[in-house]
Amino acid sequence: MALSRARHFPSLLITALLLILPSSAAAPHALFIFGDSLVDAGNNDYLVTLSKANAPPYGVDFTFSGGKPTGRFTNGMTIADIMGEALGQKSLAPPYLAPNSSAAVMNSGNNYGSGSSGIFDDTGSFYIGRIPLGQQIRYFEKTRSQILEAMGEEAATDFFKKALFIIAAGSNDILEYLSPSVPFFGREKPDPSYFQDALVSNLTFYLKRLNELGARKFVVSDVGPLGCIPYVRALEFVPAGECSTYANRVTEGYNKKLKRMLEKMNQEMGPASKFVYTNTYGIVMEIIQDYHRYGFENALDPCCGGSFPPFLCIGIANSSSSLCGDRSKYVFWDAFHPTEAANLIVAGRLLDGDAAAASPINVRALFQYEHK
Repeated sequence: MALSRARHFPSLLITALLLILPSSAAAPHALFIFGDSLVDAGNNDYLVTLSKANAPPYGVDFTFSGGKPTGRFTNGMTIADIMGEALGQKSLAPPYLAPNSSAAVMNSGNNYGSGSSGIFDDTGSFYIGRIPLGQQIRYFEKTRSQILEAMGEEAATDFFKKALFIIAAGSNDILEYLSPSVPFFGREKPDPSYFQDALVSNLTFYLKRLNELGARKFVVSDVGPLGCIPYVRALEFVPAGECSTYANRVTEGYNKKLKRMLEKMNQEMGPASKFVYTNTYGIVMEIIQDYHRYGFENALDPCCGGSFPPFLCIGIANSSSSLCGDRSKYVFWDAFHPTEAANLIVAGRLLDGDAAAASPINVRALFQYEHK
């Protein structure tokens, strides 16, 4: 499946794709995925919500569905999808709310991600339905109970010890904080430092809860350069070719505090648990700043739709004026989300990159990590 995509990409992307293909010796372990629309695999399709990606041209390049929408907020695979496939997953972790998703959990795990959700429970309330991170973890508790009943405590403990827990949350919390048109939960907005501290504190609570439930291998994503996404650039009337300095400063401040928190947790919890910080901010900024080297032709505009309402690009599959001709040449798919081409590069770096991409070890090393 991955090789069939390669012919659509320039040579540098083909090289990146070949590097992240799974080895024949890879033993698939379950992936449990939590977060927002960057990892949502279709949970929002089962909610009453304004935040959906269930119509064309979403999924146009998603090979598993034959190019039909799956609820993923991009044209193809998410970063979590790509990493799962590269690590030997026979099938991608299904959305938790999908019928019969529990049937695949022993081999693939589950995806609890939900578009427009956040670390704070109130984040995304404008969109009505969404699954906040806390609720996602409560759903995992139900999954855990089912696995304990099916496997027994000893086997289930080993199962969770080997599984990867991927958490990609925080983007929507920061976007709501940045947006002048959205009241910050009906209160006056705090200063950025206090807001960042609160966000990290809440996420710390949820990571510790997952650890109590048996999770041992954590992939925790930072927040990408929100000041460069088409929505924020349009919202702040940023000149062509530039990003919002303020939005990126707020995001960077959060990321630094997140990294320090994960370093502290690694020290406090010892070698039995491992928390990997992934620097998607740095990787995406590198792609944007040197996009031609990566085979892209447009670093800041959305391939599909526009930067202002309707923001997403549902229902314009046949509109040549609203859908770019070559998806592999764009970094951004819509006003908020990267293309599969960008996701491939980011996933490759997180899997096999150095400490600048993922620390203290990369995702593949975490996957192979065993604490006796």
